[in-house]
Amino acid sequence: MKLRELAKWIGAQVVGDENLDVTSANTLEEAGPGQISFLANPKYAEKLETTKASAVVVGLSASARHLTLLKTQDPYYAFTQAVVILHGHRKHPHQGIHSAAYVDPTATIGAGTIVYPGCYIGPRVKIGRECVLYPNVVVYDDCVLGDRVTIHAGTVIGQDGFGYATHGGVHHKIPQVGNVVIEDEVEIGANCAIERATLGSTVIGKGNKWCDLIAIGHGSKIGPHGLLVAQVGIAGSTTIGHHATIAGQVGVAGHLKIGDNVTIGAQSGVVDDVPDQTMLVGAPAMPASHARRVYALFAQLPQLAERIKKLEQSLGELDAGEGDEQDKPEKV
Repeated sequence: MKLRELAKWIGAQVVGDENLDVTSANTLEEAGPGQISFLANPKYAEKLETTKASAVVVGLSASARHLTLLKTQDPYYAFTQAVVILHGHRKHPHQGIHSAAYVDPTATIGAGTIVYPGCYIGPRVKIGRECVLYPNVVVYDDCVLGDRVTIHAGTVIGQDGFGYATHGGVHHKIPQVGNVVIEDEVEIGANCAIERATLGSTVIGKGNKWCDLIAIGHGSKIGPHGLLVAQVGIAGSTTIGHHATIAGQVGVAGHLKIGDNVTIGAQSGVVDDVPDQTMLVGAPAMPASHARRVYALFAQLPQLAERIKKLEQSLGELDAGEGDEQDKPEKV
């Protein structure tokens, strides 16, 4: 399409040649004639001078010589819209339930849902409309999926929670009689595992978007519109508020309350409740402003240790000197 047509669709202003033809999208480094790209991070602004893209989606304050720009308030979102228009979403090779999937006769599946080969959908499962279950997804008995839920390959929904009562040195399994409820418009990455609750439900709130290899403990409740990155582990009975952003390899202890709009940096270990609007980093996790000071000192520990050693030696010498003075006989 013409660049002016694309600009209208994504709500951008063309600065340059609006009659350019655009066919696809690509990165700033790899784009060529007929392709568009984007710049959302000012860190990469110098690439505007070298890209061979026909046009670039940028923020309102960006500028570049000899390059047509599509200026918009939110370039990342605008570029996302452009990719959808130019490329579309993945086309599925079949419609409905593939013959190589197993669906229990007591399960119900809504209109427009696609189930890939190798999936297992257990007794009394309820799956809403326009969902996609990629190969080898397993949904255990009694679990509930809302509308427009996407679950990528190898993920397991509703396996038994990690619950044992230790008595006399023996671990006795606690029956896990609850389920998992996944609300509308959730996307879960590959090879994730969401445990069913011991009692009640493990709940994944509307609009959550997750990466791969995430483990959710039994009875946890994840609020709406969370972003969870790869290898996050959340222990059982933890409650997380809305719009949480949890980066890669974060571990969250059980029975905690994490507030709304909380951001937790990569590899953090959360062991206490977290108030709303908090940003945490580190293990144990601490507020980011405090952590910056902690890690600044942490990098200087060898020098600090050497200084302390020298101070201790100086104090020891002073103490010894005072002792010598006290041992001297008084003058008559």
